[in-house]
Amino acid sequence: MKNHKVYEADDKMISLIRDNYNVLQSLGCFGINLGFGDKTVNETCCDNGVDTYTFLAVVNYTINGYYNADDADRLSVPTLLHYLQACHVYYLDYQLPSIRRELQESINEEDGVGQLIMKFYDEYSREIRKHMKYEERMLFPYVNSLLANEVPGDYDIETFSKKHGQTDQKLKELKNIILKYLPGDPQRNNKLTATLYGIYNNEEWLNLHASVEDNIFVPAIRKLEQRLRKDSVTKNISTMVFPRQGDVGEQLSDREKDVVVALVQGMSNKQIADHLFISINTVITHRRNIARKLQIHSSAGLTIYAIVNGLVDISSVKL
Repeated sequence: MKNHKVYEADDKMISLIRDNYNVLQSLGCFGINLGFGDKTVNETCCDNGVDTYTFLAVVNYTINGYYNADDADRLSVPTLLHYLQACHVYYLDYQLPSIRRELQESINEEDGVGQLIMKFYDEYSREIRKHMKYEERMLFPYVNSLLANEVPGDYDIETFSKKHGQTDQKLKELKNIILKYLPGDPQRNNKLTATLYGIYNNEEWLNLHASVEDNIFVPAIRKLEQRLRKDSVTKNISTMVFPRQGDVGEQLSDREKDVVVALVQGMSNKQIADHLFISINTVITHRRNIARKLQIHSSAGLTIYAIVNGLVDISSVKL
């Protein structure tokens, strides 16, 4: 029967595990060790360096399907990334070989159908390994770049999301073939039944793994992308309008600074030309160079630039 309880930080970790023993698999992927006694979920997570909110988000989702997508920005991306990477290690290095050994022990190697089943399983293993290795080669390094405040231009989470599909179809077929066509053998039946039970569990695990990626990990990375891109735009605008003090002399000549001051004071091109004893064409050339160097094309932007860089006093500017 499905457990509809939503677990919280103050719940005992032992109670969570006792009610949902399948969570034991997730503990190792989060890097949480056993032996937590009567500590709460929060205490246990803190002891193991795991973000409590992210742990509960994944656990509650896998237990009862509960997750508030509006809180995606509260998730710890490093914790999620560690969890998914550890899931890959668990599945590729332990679970796949373990099922293969059990399957091999459950069939008659001299039976043609049994041999085909082993071949079918090996094809499935290659497919799932290829899928996970793609994530390790493309997705995980991309997320690490985002965590380093870099936004690579040749990949994004939407690219991954569009290519991310279910990988358990062959596992379903394998399960059905065993049920329908493998010849009965009383000596091997118990072993085969246990192996088939393990295959069912793996099918469920893969579905949950893919669902966590689609519904928790992808939205969290999408939020991170949006935040970094927003910060990048803000930084670019700030750099254009508020350049560093040391850059002023390098960017503008003395004459160009004079033109900026005159513009901020509201002078027209002709008035600037008369004031600086230069031609109108020269004024226009200076204005073009100022816009190019500063990437500022508005009077308001020039005014802010002039005030921040000490070219004019704010008290002399009409706001």
